[in-house]
Amino acid sequence: MHRKESTLRMRQIEPSVVEALPVRPPGAPTTCLPGLVEHDRLQYWAGPADDPGTLLEDFLAGHGLPVRDLSRPADHPSHSRAGTVCGAALFVSAAAGARMVAMPTGPASPAPDVPDLVAVVYRHGRPGEGTTMPRPGTDGWRLEPWQESWSPQQHAAAVELARQAIGRGDIYQVNVVGHGAARYTGNPLPGLARLARLPGARYGGVLTGAGWAIGCASPETLVEVAGGRVFTRPIKGTRPATGQGRRELLESAKERAEHVMIVDLERNDLARIARTGSVRVDELYAIRRWSDLWQAESTVSATLADGRGLADVLRAVCPGGSVTGAPKLAALTQIAALEPVGRGASMGGLGWIGPDRLDLGLTIRTAAVDAERVHVWAGGGITWGSDPTAEVAEAAAKAGPVRAALAGPAR
Repeated sequence: MHRKESTLRMRQIEPSVVEALPVRPPGAPTTCLPGLVEHDRLQYWAGPADDPGTLLEDFLAGHGLPVRDLSRPADHPSHSRAGTVCGAALFVSAAAGARMVAMPTGPASPAPDVPDLVAVVYRHGRPGEGTTMPRPGTDGWRLEPWQESWSPQQHAAAVELARQAIGRGDIYQVNVVGHGAARYTGNPLPGLARLARLPGARYGGVLTGAGWAIGCASPETLVEVAGGRVFTRPIKGTRPATGQGRRELLESAKERAEHVMIVDLERNDLARIARTGSVRVDELYAIRRWSDLWQAESTVSATLADGRGLADVLRAVCPGGSVTGAPKLAALTQIAALEPVGRGASMGGLGWIGPDRLDLGLTIRTAAVDAERVHVWAGGGITWGSDPTAEVAEAAAKAGPVRAALAGPAR
């Protein structure tokens, strides 16, 4: 099912508050702010009949964005006249990505009001019409204690089941993700804006709709297309941002092996939409910092084959390899059986598409808000060498900065 929404107001927020706290479109060109105005939007909840990739491509093409063939570099318009389309903010859930490749979408999302696919088209407005990030300040925001969708023991048991699947040869690696939710009072938008400003959040941003919002602090590129080339930058391997943590990550045979498996998977994903012989690994196992964690990142790129459009690109890379596993389709089957609830707003893609570029971040380090609760997901990649207790601790370490940012400044 799909429908269009034109409002940015959440059900529990008074209109006057929303007007005082407008939201910056994630990934929108800074040179176009604050002059962007929402023009139209598509919202879709994953169902058995629709193809989300085709639905999205058709919608954006109808607004004049050149999404039918991303292999031909396009120039950004030299003007920004009022009324002209600048681009669109995009969100693609993990469930929508699985639907694109006809695979199981897993359990139901714990935040069903959040769509599985969103495209918000923005036009250039007149002075004073535009949008900016929420301003910090008193928001009346209070979180109740977090409620986990599984216990540490249940999480560890799922890791062990994943190891058994690897031992049988069903998969080589799989990502296992858990979820927590907390009831709240007050205005959620400043809390999501705090999350979006975490250090290292390359894809920091907030996207809202009627009764829902997504805040993202992701450092990871799901897919970028610019100048006829396509890029993905998988992150695999995490340690505390200390000197010892950096050394451990560099020296860990387990982390490096897991990382290289995903790099190979991403090479295969891009090969499906690339000119023959153009796939390359530009950078391998670089150590970078996000908030208080070290993470290992690689860059894989290729030249797009002629005629490859947005739907082709999304089908190739979604759901992201670093949050599924290898082989990807077999990993998706395991994920649907192992995880307690759906991935909701997490492990999908969030970003921007304009006339000259596509840039989507993977929605790790991401929170979703509905009318009653805020939701956070976190997990990690499981290999035969994984220790269940350590995997549970790693997921908690990834969720920690997200939950702290949502809770607000220390008092």
